[in-house]
Amino acid sequence: MALIINGEEIDDEVIEGEFRNVKGHYERMLQVSCCERDQEFRGYAKDNIISRVLLNQESLKRFPTVSEEDVTERLNRLIEEAGGEDQFYMNIGMPYKDEAVVRENVQGGVRLDKMLGEVYGPDPDYTEEELKAAYDKDQKLYMTEELIQAAHITKGLQGAQSRTEVYQLMRDLRRQLLAGADFMKLAEENRADEQQQIDLGWFKRGEFMEEFEVIAFSMNEGEISPVFTTQLGYHLCTLLGRKAPEPIPFAAVREAVRQRLLEAHKDAKFNELIAELKKTAQVEDTDPDEAESAGH
Repeated sequence: MALIINGEEIDDEVIEGEFRNVKGHYERMLQVSCCERDQEFRGYAKDNIISRVLLNQESLKRFPTVSEEDVTERLNRLIEEAGGEDQFYMNIGMPYKDEAVVRENVQGGVRLDKMLGEVYGPDPDYTEEELKAAYDKDQKLYMTEELIQAAHITKGLQGAQSRTEVYQLMRDLRRQLLAGADFMKLAEENRADEQQQIDLGWFKRGEFMEEFEVIAFSMNEGEISPVFTTQLGYHLCTLLGRKAPEPIPFAAVREAVRQRLLEAHKDAKFNELIAELKKTAQVEDTDPDEAESAGH
């Protein structure tokens, strides 16, 4: 066993599973390649497990028993949120129904909620001045999204002899545009049908394909893009306008400001609890030091 927390032994498979989750998160964030940070990620994994185990142990100490009614209510809510019992068991990775095991796990969740309810206490009643001060302090969090207006010429491969034929056509259109041809007129003359939209109007990130948006949002007004491809075919794009982010009025985000302050309050209380539990915890890590292992 690599970890023993207040006498509770943690299975190595649990540590490996948490390590894979941590490493997978950083890989998705493109912050790691291969094994260069494995020792660091293993440390994060162990710290996560220690925190979870200490929370479970403390909640069991404070609430040794919880009512069956509370467990049933929470379980029914989880099943409903999952869209039904079958989907619920599929989501938790249990290929067969084992209600006893599930109820035991849900019981732990009920205990934890009760304990955190005690730790957090009643929600603070923030004054209007406090909310406005928080809004002013973190105004960058309450901004509209950047918007652009773009137009494009698109050519699919349908009816073409080859990809090269379409590509060469788009290159020729780009040469004409760079020489001063009117974009909208040229797009009108070369669109596939009447339904094909040329002026895409105003839009924010996430409304079109990423390959298209990467080009469009990186352009200056009036610029002509290079020829580029998406799953729809070949494209040329020009930027017609850009609206920079601007502050959203306080009245429109007042509740969001309150929720952010409330989350910060709970995070602080939670971190205080974890710090206190770690102070008195008896934790044994039986994994040999990596450098020592390398020397054997």
